[in-house]
Amino acid sequence: MSPKKNNIKSFFKALPRNIFSGFVVSLIALPLGLGLAMASDAPPISGIISAVIGGIVVSVLGGSHITITGPGNGLVGVILIAITTLGLESAYVAIMFSGILLILLGFFRMGTLADFFPSSAIQGMLAAIGLIILGKQFHIMLAHRIKREDTLDYLLEIPFTVNDALHYETKGLIFASLAGITSLAIMMFYSKLRNKYLQLIPAPMWIVILSIAFSYYFELVLHEHNPIAQEYMITGIPTLQHIISDIPVLDFSKVVSLSFLGSVLALTLIASIESLLSIKAVDKLDPEKRRSNVNRDLKALGLATVGSGFMGGLNVVTVIARSSVNVNNGATNRSSNFFHSVFLVLFIVLFSTQLTRIPLPALMAILVYTGYKLASPNVITKIFSIGKEQLVIFFVTLFVTIKVGLITGILAGVIITFIIHVSISRSLGLFIRNVLKPNVLMYKEENTNTYYVSVKHFSSFLNYYRLKRHIDVVPENQDIIVDFSLCEFVDHTVMENMYSYQDLFYKRGGHFDVIGLDMHDTDSKHPFALRRLLPVPNLIKNSLTRRQTNMEELAKDYGLLYNFKKQRQVHFLNDFLFFNTKNINHIYNELSYKDKTISLFDIEFTEGEFIAKEVIHATMLHINLKREIPEFTLDREGFLEKMYAFAGFKDIPFEDHIDFSRRFYLLGDNEDAIRQFFNDDLIHFFESNPYYHIESNGKGILIFTKERLASLKEIKAILDFGKRLSEVIVSIIK
Repeated sequence: MSPKKNNIKSFFKALPRNIFSGFVVSLIALPLGLGLAMASDAPPISGIISAVIGGIVVSVLGGSHITITGPGNGLVGVILIAITTLGLESAYVAIMFSGILLILLGFFRMGTLADFFPSSAIQGMLAAIGLIILGKQFHIMLAHRIKREDTLDYLLEIPFTVNDALHYETKGLIFASLAGITSLAIMMFYSKLRNKYLQLIPAPMWIVILSIAFSYYFELVLHEHNPIAQEYMITGIPTLQHIISDIPVLDFSKVVSLSFLGSVLALTLIASIESLLSIKAVDKLDPEKRRSNVNRDLKALGLATVGSGFMGGLNVVTVIARSSVNVNNGATNRSSNFFHSVFLVLFIVLFSTQLTRIPLPALMAILVYTGYKLASPNVITKIFSIGKEQLVIFFVTLFVTIKVGLITGILAGVIITFIIHVSISRSLGLFIRNVLKPNVLMYKEENTNTYYVSVKHFSSFLNYYRLKRHIDVVPENQDIIVDFSLCEFVDHTVMENMYSYQDLFYKRGGHFDVIGLDMHDTDSKHPFALRRLLPVPNLIKNSLTRRQTNMEELAKDYGLLYNFKKQRQVHFLNDFLFFNTKNINHIYNELSYKDKTISLFDIEFTEGEFIAKEVIHATMLHINLKREIPEFTLDREGFLEKMYAFAGFKDIPFEDHIDFSRRFYLLGDNEDAIRQFFNDDLIHFFESNPYYHIESNGKGILIFTKERLASLKEIKAILDFGKRLSEVIVSIIK
């Protein structure tokens, strides 16, 4: 199913929300751009230049829909090495050359490049990048500069830096380190504050605002100089006129050296992998379920990188954190990427002098947190749950990347993955005999219009592109069956992608079924685990928590059914507007009536993707209706809801119920049907009961109050509310 093309009318209708989203993203891009550039040992403005040029070029020429482009986390270490070994002017040339290679990758349709690397190896490479960023910037965050040979030395020095910071006697260093610690605390705990007003301003921008306010407090109120040591303040932010007039003089003298070629290859590899992974992740978040043209995007990213390097900027890549924020703020097309660039230009024009009031440790704290997210212990736990062999691949890639380099690290990951696969299957011949053979057969069944795909021999990162090429031909609103019964070996990379396809097809109205793995076994029960025809026993232990025991007792008292197990068949929730930009992992702890008309459950879902992913647990109630009703969203009206009107969202008022219209915010496309449905009884019910977020997808009602797990008391309250609301609705639709 090809997505509907935006016409001029729909483009301008969605323009306000795209402008708003671009503004919010620019609040993150400003401090991140400055920090990433300085961490790369480049001028601070370099990060802003790459974000501005990337936003303009890719928004016009790109093939993705709601992604944001700019400087990337993964390139910090590579650019730092390039600048150190080549010099700044030659490094800009290397950036331009990497842009040319990206353009060629796009022309040669190499958008599937990321599929040739094992998932655990990519995770290991990203974790290594995270440790490189964290290790080198942690010391600056605590106002302590050191020079070491490699990343491990930087990491081993962290305890000594902490100890030194605790014994600072110089006022300037004390305040500088406090700025870093405070900023890190903001980054760590800000996402826990599920307040819609506070989160209008992203955490990195709060750091900028508070830093500038701190500086002005000392200057205007106390009439003193900023107490933070001057060597730890940002310097050298040029005006827009100086950026244009002072284009760097490029040095082409080192283009034939091995260090130059190595830098170009490393920049191209990391930029392409980071961009392709981010594009793939953002496509999962797209409410309109569109698929990006990755080859066209590579060309646009390459052209933007050439322009960025020429102007004195960094590589332009697709960035997941800023793209996730873009999606969550209602962006619908590439214009949000363009406007994020426009707002960055306005910031530089209007506030370039104010940016020098930001302490360097505060910006480094943002990067330290980013590095931690890339190398979080949760990543290791997740990989271990998939399989012990994946942990070996992860750590081999991580250590080789840190000790030798990025290209060597990812190659080591590929080699160790192949060795482990051969060892587990106990058949080197299986791979050697079949690696060049076509192992995928697909045809469309005439009677059922179902696409059937048979996979033979083995399916791993080595030949996954063949399977992907066939699946991508099938429209996502169709039915497809992938049969692995003739396949002796299926690796983690393939299983992870199969799971992603299942989710994609269900969301777009199709069905994606994987069969033929009944005789395959695995070391773990994780759905991404490697599968092979070798039986391995598994022991599973289940035990209930105290909350689950209380819910079980509640079920007995109320005559309800209780199921504590995780349930992944949650497609009845996909049509709700709330989950349009979120991925549902599973529901659990379900309390339901015997006829399943009302069910309450805990749910795990995620916002964002990749390092921007936030895992959220909440308690919700679902009412399954026997007849169709209008689709709508009802919420308590507040300041933020009133601001939505400027972004094109229109509240439906009821002239006969002024109090209801004043207190509640009602949205929906079919206004006439909604007005008919909301009769006096329903309106009076909402007016006389506690506030809940209530949504209708036409077939059911979704109810919740806060994005967290409910207490036992709250569970009883929402169950009672849902039961009485169900009775009112039934009386309306009879």
